[in-house]
Amino acid sequence: MFSHDRIWAAIDALAAKNRLSASGLARRAGLDPTTFNKSKRSAGDGRPRWPSTESIAKVIQATGTTIEDFTRLMRGDKPEAVAAAPRSPGVTVPLLGFAEAGGGGFFDDAGYPVGQGWDEIVLPANVDEPIYALEVSGQSMMPLYRDGDVVIVSPGSAVRRGDRVVVRTREGEVMVKILQRRTARTIELASVNPEFPDRQFAIDEIEWMARILWASQ
Repeated sequence: MFSHDRIWAAIDALAAKNRLSASGLARRAGLDPTTFNKSKRSAGDGRPRWPSTESIAKVIQATGTTIEDFTRLMRGDKPEAVAAAPRSPGVTVPLLGFAEAGGGGFFDDAGYPVGQGWDEIVLPANVDEPIYALEVSGQSMMPLYRDGDVVIVSPGSAVRRGDRVVVRTREGEVMVKILQRRTARTIELASVNPEFPDRQFAIDEIEWMARILWASQ
């Protein structure tokens, strides 16, 4: 569901639903008018460029769209069908803070939260994989993620170079980074905030790494 082509198609459909061009949608959200231009959707060497979660969050808010509606557009539903669709109650997933994520005993070996008593957050009902939410704290992930933002984490999703990930070390440090390179021996992580250094770890220093699917901002 979360493919490059489908996300861009959903942005185009959201613009059409609101009788806007892609540039007009960006302006309404307070973004640079070229943010969603066709030329911004792939790099010069052909690699796909993904829209940022911040820009998606802004257009969702600016158009009064729900995350569920945007997910329907990603699925390929027609804008008029999305507008007429009944609202589902959604599904409830655990919500953890960074302080909890850094403590012992809160995760299994695969990076899923264990136990009971977590706060909870409601997500669209058509989420079809085990996920949880993690609330960002501090300034180390600025400007991509701010204090209080919630990132949606999928421990079961494949992680590839360039993905935004949550990483927990065996010493209990939890961080949001960008996977830069992974070999049989090491993992290299680029920092989201340029004021913080990139990191490199031996494979056996990492307890788990999970892909970030979404952010609620």
